[in-house]
Amino acid sequence: MIRTQVQLTEAQFEALKKLSAAENLSMAELIRRGVDLILASGTDIDNGERINRALAAAGRFRSGVKDLSVNHSTYFAEAVAE
Repeated sequence: MIRTQVQLTEAQFEALKKLSAAENLSMAELIRRGVDLILASGTDIDNGERINRALAAAGRFRSGVKDLSVNHSTYFAEAVAE
């Protein structure tokens, strides 16, 4: 393994320390797992592929609401308030 140093906020440190004790894992192991999650999250997709996926998804779904494009802010506010 390679040794490295990171800086955490006090809140991050305290939360990590509590989780470490609760899970009976070292703080280093929890950080390694966090890094693994980030690396596995699909960040290796290039921007061209992201654009192609977004274009392929556009228009594929229907809400059934005829005035959605005009009143999207109203519908969004209602959904967030729920």
